Amino acid sequence: MSASPHSAVGEGQLAATRRLWRVFTLIRYRFFLYAGLLPYLLGAAWAYAIAGTFDAPVFWSGLGGVVLSVIGVEAFNEYFDARMGTDRVFNPEDVPPIAQAVFWIGTAAFAAALAVGVYLAVQGGWPIIFFALAGGAAAIFYEAPPIRWSYRGLGELVIALSYGPWMVLGSLYLHTQSFSGAALAASLVPALFIMALAVVNAIPDFHQDRLVGKRNLVVRLGREQAVRLYLGLATAGLLVVVAGVAAGAFPLASLTALAAAPLVAASGRCALRNFSTPRLFLPAMRFMVIAYLVATGLFAAAIFLQAWT
Repeated sequence: MSASPHSAVGEGQLAATRRLWRVFTLIRYRFFLYAGLLPYLLGAAWAYAIAGTFDAPVFWSGLGGVVLSVIGVEAFNEYFDARMGTDRVFNPEDVPPIAQAVFWIGTAAFAAALAVGVYLAVQGGWPIIFFALAGGAAAIFYEAPPIRWSYRGLGELVIALSYGPWMVLGSLYLHTQSFSGAALAASLVPALFIMALAVVNAIPDFHQDRLVGKRNLVVRLGREQAVRLYLGLATAGLLVVVAGVAAGAFPLASLTALAAAPLVAASGRCALRNFSTPRLFLPAMRFMVIAYLVATGLFAAAIFLQAWT
């Protein structure tokens, strides 16, 4: 007995839904938490607590642009990593192929983010276009040709600039149409931690990245030195908080960010023992993710609470 037209249509719709869900699961939600949103919130908190201004419609519009940008980053990174074969060097049968739809999702997300940037620039001034274009160039060409920042040893620096000064100062400018040296110093906290995360996440992929020609800092320095580098970056992020409080640029409550120090230390102990064993290295990565959330989240909260003190 042949299948009815209605059942065939239902099966086709179900298959299409599954394919679409698979595409969206490639856009890893954790980046929304620790890559884009916290630095953006830090800039908005600075505008509200230190500069005394906050524009809710602008805030939500900018937040939408950040979310779209992060979708684009994740989609492009997945797509071009697959095209270069980075994830298939040792286990080609275990990694499912990346659908072409991932590329178009990323393209659409970046186009929509640019539209948001243009809208905000019309409302608030041309510097917003600079932040939108600089962030877009960093995001699009992190993995994509012809630049491929991550293949030139510049990927980690580009990430630090994007999710540090550009994100924080861009968020601040949306509300105040101005910048400040103290806010620039504050942006170094997420910048240094996100750069540390970029380094630690690349350590388990050392052999794959080297074989496909991705000359990131881990490949250039070696895994053991890369461990020392990311620990130094995270420590520097915490020292920025201490120095800012000592100089009177940050509120005293900012020192709560030092609660991340034990997490950084735990990550370092695990990493120094297991940098050559990817499976055993995973806790070191998790500790650093949590350390970023704790340090940047508590720092932003302390800035925000300054409005009441």
